[in-house]
Amino acid sequence: MYNFLFYFLIEVFGVFFMILSFSVVLIYLIIMLFSALEMRDYLKKNRFVDYQDIITSPIAPGVSLIAPAYNEGSNIVQNAKSLLSLHYGKFEVIIVNDGSKDDTLEKLIEFFELEKTAYAYHAEIQVQKVKGVYKSTNKSFRRLTVIDKENGGKADALNAGINIAQMEILSCIDVDCILSNDSITRMVRPFMEETSRKVIAVGGAIGIANNCDVKDGTVTKYRVPKTLLGRFQVIEYVRAFLMGRMAWSRINGLMLISGAFGFFRKDLVLAVGGYFSKTVGEDMELVVRMRRYMEERKIPYKVGFVPDPLCWTEVPESEEILSKQRNRWMRGTIETLQLHRKIGLSPKYHVLGMISFPFWTVFEKFAPIIELLGVIYTLVLIVIGDFSAIYFIALFAMIYLLSMMVSAFSILYEQLAFNNYKDKKDLRKLIWVILIEPFFIHPKITFWGLKGHIDFISGKGGWGKMIRTGFKSAEDKKNMETQSGMQ
Repeated sequence: MYNFLFYFLIEVFGVFFMILSFSVVLIYLIIMLFSALEMRDYLKKNRFVDYQDIITSPIAPGVSLIAPAYNEGSNIVQNAKSLLSLHYGKFEVIIVNDGSKDDTLEKLIEFFELEKTAYAYHAEIQVQKVKGVYKSTNKSFRRLTVIDKENGGKADALNAGINIAQMEILSCIDVDCILSNDSITRMVRPFMEETSRKVIAVGGAIGIANNCDVKDGTVTKYRVPKTLLGRFQVIEYVRAFLMGRMAWSRINGLMLISGAFGFFRKDLVLAVGGYFSKTVGEDMELVVRMRRYMEERKIPYKVGFVPDPLCWTEVPESEEILSKQRNRWMRGTIETLQLHRKIGLSPKYHVLGMISFPFWTVFEKFAPIIELLGVIYTLVLIVIGDFSAIYFIALFAMIYLLSMMVSAFSILYEQLAFNNYKDKKDLRKLIWVILIEPFFIHPKITFWGLKGHIDFISGKGGWGKMIRTGFKSAEDKKNMETQSGMQ
């Protein structure tokens, strides 16, 4: 009886993994096709757009840039200056000092000539205590508002900024990100284009600035990072943004807008209660909640995506920091899917419920577990002598080639559309990473995802510490190299 049950389970798992493998191939081929079509349409439409018209248009929406800051004293002034220098007619910058323990607030007060004001603060969303709202006495910095509050985390800080935002569009960003001068103009365009549907949010592509030249708050020369993990993340980000999110945007199935750079309608954010502060995946959770709100009220809507490289960030290049980041991403995904499990496979929620939610559940949430089960299943087959080397090699080769094809096409899209990496040596380095990623990097990502599941089950929370080295200009790098040579 037990032998029969055992071999029955072996057969069931065999059929399951075979169906799953071919499903993966089919789904990613569809994603590649959809992303190519969406990129083609975007580039065609972009040829005839004059963004100067948007800057001067009287109907262009106002934008509130909200940037939480915690212990950012070393770079906060430069970051704030960069945000204030963006090219757009109607915007404000709100920096939220989220209980920093360093001199973040003091540096802002000193450089921007800030004074505490009797601001009529109305907390539509409940947040940790706001200790003060500061404005500059210098008219050159009239767009800047600084909130000083007790520490409550990123979501809480964003909610504090939302409470005093004056514009109709909210831009929630990381304070240490670099934005291109025309980033606001390009991101508000989708809000102005749609007539039959209400655009509720727009996400932007994120570039990796590690080892790039930065001048006056703009990336002037692209280079791939020096480390293997850094280069892997270049491929991963291009794959996620130019392949994945372009495809999901085509069918209006986006469930995630990066927390580093996202634009949202303020009225809708307030209607759904702002960011949920009890999750580490507040960016994804807000988008899903906004989409639920629109679906349940049967209001036509769209979540847009802009593939232009408009925002750059520094990514972790050490395994210790990267593992904490991926652990947090997995916990945030699990929390969001758990909170909104009602929408899964529900026709009431259309694309969101029938396609996006199941995809994220199987290929994001459960992916590490499925891969672990696959390894265990293979080992069991070897032990019982039922292992087919030909079948295994064929299946492995198919998945490996698919992985390379998806990554290679992502880099091809980037080169055809934007051509940022002009040095052929950089492209060769990226191709080398594509070849070795499934063997040396993907197993670590899978393990960190499994650790995220374990930490979620055990109730372990927190963000984990993100250590940044900061952006350096070409001149700074040259000086550092000179000093290093002298030593």
